[in-house]
Amino acid sequence: MSILASYPGLLDALRGEMTPKFLATRSADGVPNVVPCTSLMPAEDVEDRLIFGNFLLRKSVGNLDADPRVGILVVTPDLVGWVLQGHFLGWQRTGPYVDALMNTSLLRYNAYTGIRNAGVIQVRAVRRSFRIPRLRVLSDYIMARLAGRAFPSPADAVPMPLPVQRAFRPLTALRVLAFLDEEGVPLTAPLLSLQPAGESVLVGAGGPTADWLAPLPMDTPVAASLLTLDIVSFQIKGEWMGTRRYLGMPVGGMAVRAVYAGGPPIPGRQVAGSPRWEAVSGE
Repeated sequence: MSILASYPGLLDALRGEMTPKFLATRSADGVPNVVPCTSLMPAEDVEDRLIFGNFLLRKSVGNLDADPRVGILVVTPDLVGWVLQGHFLGWQRTGPYVDALMNTSLLRYNAYTGIRNAGVIQVRAVRRSFRIPRLRVLSDYIMARLAGRAFPSPADAVPMPLPVQRAFRPLTALRVLAFLDEEGVPLTAPLLSLQPAGESVLVGAGGPTADWLAPLPMDTPVAASLLTLDIVSFQIKGEWMGTRRYLGMPVGGMAVRAVYAGGPPIPGRQVAGSPRWEAVSGE
């Protein structure tokens, strides 16, 4: 049995055109990048192969061309999800993969442009499957809000623009944290409680991958991606501030170094942060 088929519900979730999916890549110098990539879908002709459209991607394309290691997160509306890792195989400008993607309602009727080409990924592993109870989402969110004072802002952290702070506050938005595992492969961790603690720090509590975040060293490069119900997206790059226990629960923080718009009309554009991050980050 294939890797994907051995996890009940995963293939159906990947086939869902509106199922939230995130794609994590890495730069040559080890900075993670994570963005929504709803077009990800099974190739259907080869086991454990996924395809996606090069649509509103920017930094992801350059990262994939430089390093083929990828991480993927799939989350259903019922908060059932899977954390995948894979290997990028290349781009196809024409052929059945491009046709299949262009026939999806997501791309067939978009108001901007068709895809430039189709990306191909071979899945190597499912690192974790999970289900997050709604009550757990609420308790984690409250805990992260209470623990915010435990992560004072570093003097050199970058303030998030007010619209970004507001976008990260609603309980209903999807939030993902990406980092590199011990072998340098991107990992995507669902962290639905991630929220501002002041204007230049994000704090998140618990989550189904808390055991991955607890040993993450301080100053590790991380990337957070947000997707709201009204399809607003932002990406924030920064460094991990470590994990601490607050009322018995693990809570972690990240210092903000750069902020990027994730969708039209300026996908991938840096909207806050120092110029040095422009070269290594973005969509």
